Formats: sequence, C-alpha cells, structure tokens
Amino acid sequence: MDVNDLLTDAYDRLPDLVESAVTGLSPEQLRQAPAAGANPVGWLVWHLTRIQDHHVADLLGEEQLWATGDWAGRFGLTPDPGDTGFGHGPERIAAVRPESDQVLVDYHRAVLDRTRAYLRGLRPADLDRVVDPNWDPPVTLGVRLLSVLADDLQHAGQAGYVRGLIQRG
Repeated sequence: MDVNDLLTDAYDRLPDLVESAVTGLSPEQLRQAPAAGANPVGWLVWHLTRIQDHHVADLLGEEQLWATGDWAGRFGLTPDPGDTGFGHGPERIAAVRPESDQVLVDYHRAVLDRTRAYLRGLRPADLDRVVDPNWDPPVTLGVRLLSVLADDLQHAGQAGYVRGLIQRG
C-alpha cells in the first residue's frame, strides 16, 4: 500500500463517524451539553472539521474554506480563520450554533474533499518535509497529517459518546 492510499483510507473513516454522531439530531440537541463544562456534539464536530480545514489550508498555502464560503454564518459565527475552537470556554462553545445536522455533514465533506485532493498529490518523500520548525523535534508533514487525523478521530468518538448521553437523558 502506498502512503497516499494509506492516508486517504484513514481520513475516509471520518465521514461515517461524523454522520453517525449528528444525523437526526435537532439544532437544540446539537448544542446540548451532556453536563456543565462538557462539549456538545455540534461543537465537537465543528471543531474537528475546523482543525482539519485550518491545517490543510495552511499546508496548501490557501485560504480556509471556513473563511471563503458561507459556512460561518450557518454556525452563527463570523468567518474568522483563527477560530478553530482551541481554547474555547463555555461562552464560546455555546456560541457555536449549527443550523442543522446537515450543515455539519456538508462542511466536513467539503473539507475532506480538499484533504483527499491534497493527499493524492503527495509523494512519500514529502512526508519528511518540516512544516513547523518551532517544536523539538520539528514537525514534519507526516506528523502533522497524523496529528490532525488523531485529533479528528478522538473528537468524532467523543461526539458519538455525547450523542448517546443526550439521547438517553
């Protein structure tokens, strides 16, 4: 298996997780935290998609889909490319208000389509390129892509778990 196929297969596991976490939930359920201080399903899926959009756009040297499309308004937010959810407190988490389950699925699909196109063009040697020298050791492209994937998978799992909690409640 070549690296493109491997990475694409890994990222292609996300849509099913995203869709199973959000499909059929109302906007209110998407915003419902299962407990004080916990993240709601909608925020978790928004955040994992924002991180992927942010990082892949940076790797491409292009603008984020978040900043160029109508996505932000559909979440009740402004198209601030720096707003990925990192460091959000309760008020900012509550401000993420997806209009529907479908907007989460659609935004994730758009970002994933861009990621797939990027992955198709990679060569194995590209993965050794340093993309962030500010760490020790410096972060390579391969490490960045795996880091984004790991973060996305973790948050998708959390979203699925939270869905179960709010549907029981």
